[in-house]
Amino acid sequence: MSVSSFAALGLAEPLVTALNGAGLVTPTPIQAQAIPHLLDGRDLVGLAQTGTGKTVAFALPLIQQLAYADDRIIPGSARALVLAPTRELAQQIADAFITYGAPARLKVAVVFGGVGMMPQIKTLSRGVDILVATPGRLIDLMHQKAIRLDHTKRLVLDEADRMLDMGFVRDVMKIVDRLPKHRHTLLFSATMPDGVRHLVADLLDEPVEVAVTPEVITVERIEQRVYHVSRSAKRGFLVDMLANPALKRVVVFTRTKHGANRLAEQLDAAGIAADAIHGNKSQGARQRALSDFKDGTLRVLVATDIVSRGIDVDDVTHVINFELPNEPESYVHRIGRTARAGRDGIALSFCDHEERAFLRAIEKLTGLTIEAESVDLDVPRPRGDGARRGGDEARSGKPAGKSGRGGKPGHGGSASGGKPHRPDRPRADADGATPHRTHHAGAEPRAAKPNNGEASDQSPDRRRHRRQPRVRAA
Repeated sequence: MSVSSFAALGLAEPLVTALNGAGLVTPTPIQAQAIPHLLDGRDLVGLAQTGTGKTVAFALPLIQQLAYADDRIIPGSARALVLAPTRELAQQIADAFITYGAPARLKVAVVFGGVGMMPQIKTLSRGVDILVATPGRLIDLMHQKAIRLDHTKRLVLDEADRMLDMGFVRDVMKIVDRLPKHRHTLLFSATMPDGVRHLVADLLDEPVEVAVTPEVITVERIEQRVYHVSRSAKRGFLVDMLANPALKRVVVFTRTKHGANRLAEQLDAAGIAADAIHGNKSQGARQRALSDFKDGTLRVLVATDIVSRGIDVDDVTHVINFELPNEPESYVHRIGRTARAGRDGIALSFCDHEERAFLRAIEKLTGLTIEAESVDLDVPRPRGDGARRGGDEARSGKPAGKSGRGGKPGHGGSASGGKPHRPDRPRADADGATPHRTHHAGAEPRAAKPNNGEASDQSPDRRRHRRQPRVRAA
């Protein structure tokens, strides 16, 4: 379905004006398919990953329906509820409602964990039009009798597959049990495993299905390449790669939280402005890292899969998989951080021999044979204490603080030895809630980044003989 304007989809003129003011003129495929059905009041299942415009696809019809509906705000209640698996995604969804819903003057609140509950309780006591929440914090607020859902007639489940992965399905069902039986329900998911299909069957009434498949997104918009490089040589290879100024704004993915901390510290020590973001970071630290990455203070953001769908930053030039994910669907979500809003992007992956099975699973899912290069680096294994310090990122790593500003990209960095770590599956954050605002008062000051005291294991002569990675500008 090809539609050239939002007005042609049946949206009201004030909403179209707000979209034009935000630079949105032409609907994306998921928006063109979903919006007419949602305006008609149909339950809907949307198969689409982040970066396809799905937030706008459900936000605009919901705003229009609430603006013209007869029901009004009830103290301690919400007219519409949106559930999201992570704090970052919940905040981004709330921001979208605030931006596009400004003409309708709707009251929007977002609640998630990691922040105080009292401001949230105060906001909810007055009632809201739209509540965006993570399941864990919403359950907490329900136990505190701070929110009632018996008048909430509209429900959106976003990133349903990730909510299942994070173990939120029981919380979701407890929440749904408090909602009216007759309601308008939407479910969006990047993939459709059996668990999501069961949710659809249990929660939705004769839904229409629309889909924008990950395979199409991956093939058409993202250039992909894999480098076969040993685990011990990955860090030095990454530092050399980042010496290329074409890598202007880069998200690097690791499998573990400790690995993310460790790698961010090592990049910072090499003169590359970097910080880590993962589930163990406080909400203030996570928001600060994202803000610094968006405004260019940080050139590199090192992240784990648990927050991959919450990184919504324009103009990410490159995504680098420092470690391949052990779930192929996570690869699609990772590389989706680039090529957003219809732009092209570049995804580069480092593959050790122990990760070859992960690579085969990724190629099977995407239907691609990813262009590969073998990297033969003469990287010595550190000896003595250095080997113990530089071994497995997953075993060491203190939380990274504020990274250096404006550091000149350099070469070097020690090669790590030690035993390979076991890929672990991401676990759920302790998610909870807060009223909408982009800055949280009382956020802790950024800690100074510890100096690990490691000298470079690469002499200038040895680095000169390295094979430089082939990377083009986005």
